[in-house]
Amino acid sequence: MLATIGSVLSRLVGHVSTRMQRLPEPELMRDVVQVMAYAAADFSAGDQRTLALIDALFTSPPTGTAPAVILDLGCGPGNITLPLARRFPGAQVIGVDGSPAMLEVARERADQQGLQIDLRCSTLQGLALEPVDLIVSNSLLHHLHEPDLLWRLTRRFAAPGCRVLHRDLRRPVSLAEVHRLQQLHCPDAPAVLIQDFCASLVAAFTPEEVRQQLAAAGLDALSVEAEDDRYLVVSGLVD
Repeated sequence: MLATIGSVLSRLVGHVSTRMQRLPEPELMRDVVQVMAYAAADFSAGDQRTLALIDALFTSPPTGTAPAVILDLGCGPGNITLPLARRFPGAQVIGVDGSPAMLEVARERADQQGLQIDLRCSTLQGLALEPVDLIVSNSLLHHLHEPDLLWRLTRRFAAPGCRVLHRDLRRPVSLAEVHRLQQLHCPDAPAVLIQDFCASLVAAFTPEEVRQQLAAAGLDALSVEAEDDRYLVVSGLVD
């Protein structure tokens, strides 16, 4: 059963010091109600921003050829995977998620749109692939109990010159800020989405924490930038 918003926040009281500490959430969305609410929600503004950032990797210097193989980690219902398949019709697009229910939605959408996408149900720990030319994720990092796993896989699967775009939430400084962001961005959303939004904010990382993770993984050439009032973006090339 999903926790109520109040119980999610009450769990944090003992974690608050001068800055709110991270409290991880479950890594996978397995609850059918949760999956369907997420799939039905309108995330189009955020999705378009993620896709625009990916486009910028290929239209801003240094420019390069279109990717032959694209990897979308934590692809969920395909919000980013499907547009990438349309954007790069000659590419092999691989979407990976550990939730069968999420992938079922993605497959239905791909079939409806006539898109050929390689959708794989796998944990990140069990993933085996050949090198790829573009690695993306959208709202994946905050789900991971071991965030360095994402950076190890980024290095392992990146072909020379691979472009990288990971976009995720960033953790606010206080519970009061969590509440403010929830009231600002999803005041009338279904309860399950409000719960997920609050829990995800608390489970997210700060830009400085991500920079430290990248340095430990030997990926400190990637940039980490705060975006608007609640996101961070990791981007760049892996040589």
